[in-house]
Amino acid sequence: MDRLKTLIKSIRDRFSSLVSDDIGIDLGTANTLVYVNGRGIVISEPSMVALNQKTRQVVAVGADAKKMLGRTPSHIVAVQPLIDGVISDFEVTEEMLSYLIRKAQNGKSRLLGPRVVVGVPSGITSVEVRAVQDAARNAGARQVFIVEEPMAAAIGIRLPVRDPSGSMVIDIGGGTTDIGIVSLGGLVNAKNVRIAGDKLNEDIINYIRSEFKILIGAKSAEELKIAVAAILEEETPIEATVRGRDLVTGLPREITITDADIREAIASSVDQLIDSVKEVLETAPPEVVSDVMRRGIYLAGGGALIRGLAELLTDHLGVQVYVSDDPLTAVVRGTGMILEDIDAYEEALITQSHELSPTE
Repeated sequence: MDRLKTLIKSIRDRFSSLVSDDIGIDLGTANTLVYVNGRGIVISEPSMVALNQKTRQVVAVGADAKKMLGRTPSHIVAVQPLIDGVISDFEVTEEMLSYLIRKAQNGKSRLLGPRVVVGVPSGITSVEVRAVQDAARNAGARQVFIVEEPMAAAIGIRLPVRDPSGSMVIDIGGGTTDIGIVSLGGLVNAKNVRIAGDKLNEDIINYIRSEFKILIGAKSAEELKIAVAAILEEETPIEATVRGRDLVTGLPREITITDADIREAIASSVDQLIDSVKEVLETAPPEVVSDVMRRGIYLAGGGALIRGLAELLTDHLGVQVYVSDDPLTAVVRGTGMILEDIDAYEEALITQSHELSPTE
């Protein structure tokens, strides 16, 4: 009997060495996070690829590519293969996913690729869903599951998504904001808007150019937003310095920016975001809205970290708004929980591809 147990264990270990660990991916416009079943979140890197335009070869991916942004010779360009959360350059996205999957597996080659759950924006078309599936399969996945990001975020926050009661999540990412109400394992009502981190960065760039006649880059705008942005007035003003090119003299110049400046810069976009959340609530079934009022609304994504945003939403909506624990990883944690029990979350998935055989 002991010999049989040892043999079974040996066969199981041998089979495990041939099959890759399952992987969950939060495929974001700004950052991509990767979860490996049994190991947790192993990768968090910018969704960026440095490409040699002469040879169409990939020079760098992720953090290495971001370091090159604005510092490359003319024939090397750092690109974001995802625009507003969907694939804009299929081949480059495939290269990025291949890099991430290899890195998640510590560079080890396996007979069978991993099962992969990918989070995508709500409301994307069937063509866009197929593009994500094909890119992941070509990158080495043997089976691909697609889940909408507000659903994945709700699962990651551990909201009771399978219960007959409504839960509401606002996932503010880099390219898009996903607003969704979840009940009975599906999205009751959802809206995807292109007002998110990148749009706020653009607002800051335009404001500084208009008010101070200084041109700054997207990276500087992002750093300003993180350091200074406060939706509500602070007791003590927050300040930060920024350097850019003076549009009058053409020379470098340094100025001090306050939270009041950033508040004014992003005010219009924040108002549009609030209107979009109101629209989702106004068009949702009344019983579900009652559940949301009782349970509250949860913020996820990098935008949830902007000071005062939850309080402002609470004032405008009349519903308590909470910032979820570790909002940056809510979606990828949700993909990880789906991996642990795919059958239980089958209704939460948009679609899935058939499983690839080793010879396919």
